[in-house]
Amino acid sequence: MSEIRFVGVAMRYPTRRGEVRALQEISLTVPDGQFACIVGPSGCGKSTLLSVAAGLITPSEGEVRVDGKATDSPGADRGMVFQSYSLYPWLSVRRNIEFGLEVKRTPKPERTRQSSELIRLMKLDGFAEAYPKALSGGMKQRVAIARALANDPQVLLMDEPFGALDALTRQIMQEMLTDLWQRYRKTVLFVTHDIDEAIFLGDVIYIMTNRPGRIRTTLNVDLPRPRTFDMVGGTRFAELRSQVVGIIHEESMKAVESE
Repeated sequence: MSEIRFVGVAMRYPTRRGEVRALQEISLTVPDGQFACIVGPSGCGKSTLLSVAAGLITPSEGEVRVDGKATDSPGADRGMVFQSYSLYPWLSVRRNIEFGLEVKRTPKPERTRQSSELIRLMKLDGFAEAYPKALSGGMKQRVAIARALANDPQVLLMDEPFGALDALTRQIMQEMLTDLWQRYRKTVLFVTHDIDEAIFLGDVIYIMTNRPGRIRTTLNVDLPRPRTFDMVGGTRFAELRSQVVGIIHEESMKAVESE
């Protein structure tokens, strides 16, 4: 089982003007093998929630459990992909992908086998020995995803990984990610500000409130898989988009009024 479970998670930060509540009493469960997306108004704590799951920050209250174990620090059971490409510029594509395997002292033949498979799946053939400076933004993010998958994590945590890409590259990356998910069936928690992206990728969408962030609505995405971009122009896609946009707009207006 690779279930992600948030139990009463709250996050508060002290500031000169008093305490800021970023998250408030979030409890949710992402079942094994589900692709879950988180959306919400700007500043609602989406990335903070993901950082708590990754063990990068400790919540003020509550806990996150992966496969029943508390995530109080980073671990190999969680693969993390950031918006920034976070590749090692001094390592080739292959060496970047194999980095975690080298740390785990995986024998070289097995490292080569795994990295070669991921290079093929991520359509990076011909670039195995290239360095990050020679790659486009989309290619860099493909390497980052491949590096996360190479460690065979139980869950994949993704913080707006396609946010810096142009629209066409973003579409290609979304299609590629759904194909990879179909293949590996990892439990995925994906933060995005792009509503269409959340609908296209997710089995379920968690919509957060204005700060302090809480889960306001859980929306099941009842589109068939495999997903194709023909669905984006469909009636059901438009209905789901309208629901999400309406809720986020309402929460964003609350944020403006409170300011």
